[in-house]
Amino acid sequence: MDLLNAEGYEFARQVLQRGIAAVYLIAFISAANQFPALLGEHGLLPAPRYLARTAGRGIPTLFRWHYSDRFLRAVAWTGAAVAALLVAGLPQSGPPWLPMLAFLLLFGLYLSIVSIGQTFYGFGWESLLLEAGFLAAFLGSNEAAPPVTILFLFRWLVFRLEFGAGLIKMRGDRVWRDLTALYYHHETQPMPNPASWWFHHLPKPLHKAEVLGNHFAQLVVPLFLFFPQPVAGVAALIVIITQLWLILSGNFAWLHVLTVLLAFSAVADSNLQALLTGAAFSTPPAEATPVWFAVVVLAVTLLMLNWAWEPLRNLFSKNQLMNASFNRWHLSNAYGAFGSITRSRNEVVIEGTLDEPGPDAQWREYEFKGKPGDPGRMPHQFAPYHLRLDWLMWFLALGASGGSWFPVLLQKLLDGDRRTLALLRTDPFAGTPPRWVRARVYRYRFSTAAERRADGVWWVREPAGFLIDPVRRIVP
Repeated sequence: MDLLNAEGYEFARQVLQRGIAAVYLIAFISAANQFPALLGEHGLLPAPRYLARTAGRGIPTLFRWHYSDRFLRAVAWTGAAVAALLVAGLPQSGPPWLPMLAFLLLFGLYLSIVSIGQTFYGFGWESLLLEAGFLAAFLGSNEAAPPVTILFLFRWLVFRLEFGAGLIKMRGDRVWRDLTALYYHHETQPMPNPASWWFHHLPKPLHKAEVLGNHFAQLVVPLFLFFPQPVAGVAALIVIITQLWLILSGNFAWLHVLTVLLAFSAVADSNLQALLTGAAFSTPPAEATPVWFAVVVLAVTLLMLNWAWEPLRNLFSKNQLMNASFNRWHLSNAYGAFGSITRSRNEVVIEGTLDEPGPDAQWREYEFKGKPGDPGRMPHQFAPYHLRLDWLMWFLALGASGGSWFPVLLQKLLDGDRRTLALLRTDPFAGTPPRWVRARVYRYRFSTAAERRADGVWWVREPAGFLIDPVRRIVP
């Protein structure tokens, strides 16, 4: 079965296996830290209620038989431990079945979480991580070269991710077509990072050049991932550079980090040796791929090719779907992001008071960890860690329905719920429940350079009304 081996891609395999495992490690830690408060037994959208409503629908999750916050944490920390072993490369040093079982365990555990995560796990990069982890299971171990078909399935994944994102932009909003999207994007993106202010203030001609470069990187370059070397390696390098630029300019959980890792599937050892003069890369022993493993790889390849039809058809559909899964296992997916760009930024600010509502009431703001609040606070870097509540607050400010979880959040704050408060940056009442809370809407914009020098502020905001008038605790 030597024909299955992709000689000269050992570095690519190491990056894929260890890198994908590192993202799983972050994802499981995030679940252990946030899931109980968001979706636990007493969360904003309790998973047990969701499981009761969806009984009999065949949702692929371990929690179908039992859910408790303790069991959720056990699942998350088990996944984190296995992921850490893969990051260290320990399973990969054994026979190919060992890393295969380890990655399939990560896939199954995380699928169990995503499947009951509801709107808090409704992001395209959840499917991306699941699909990447499933493919990584069949990269083999250090005993033989990685299978060529699996490397090409990784390239097909990168192609869908990038080409799909490029098409959704061209179809979705004229600002991508007239090259003005970055006049707004850095200021209105879900969660700006410390560099976003600087990116926003770059000259407008450079913004147009960035958008043009993005179209080239997403609509032209991915086609060359399937070419022979060194063309495929050059295409991968362009993808990696553009993704690093996006990582520098915003917080997008692990989306761009994972895309960088996946692009290494097209980077051969010879590409790196050409870039890094004198570099040498170790290769695995010249052992043939075990017949049983080759049969498994070929079966998985055929399965994934069978599932490729729906995502392929979606790419060329007038009604292209963005971030959609065509099966419940999240192994046949459509990707894409920011098909439309908002031109202005609204933020929902939650306030509480110990007084009775009125002109003399003193209202104090709750600060979130990642989303803008205090105009004088510099945006922070959180990615690849995913602040799920902060992201949902961004969608809420865009007009998305928060009817299922936002009123519950306000009641949790009125109760002084410690788990909920742990999701926030500050509690203005230091553990004492407020008597009333309300939700205001502000229009935010980045400060100008002159305003930054004069007032030390990163944002300038003005009131834009109320989302929720003052409410008080509901006594059962």
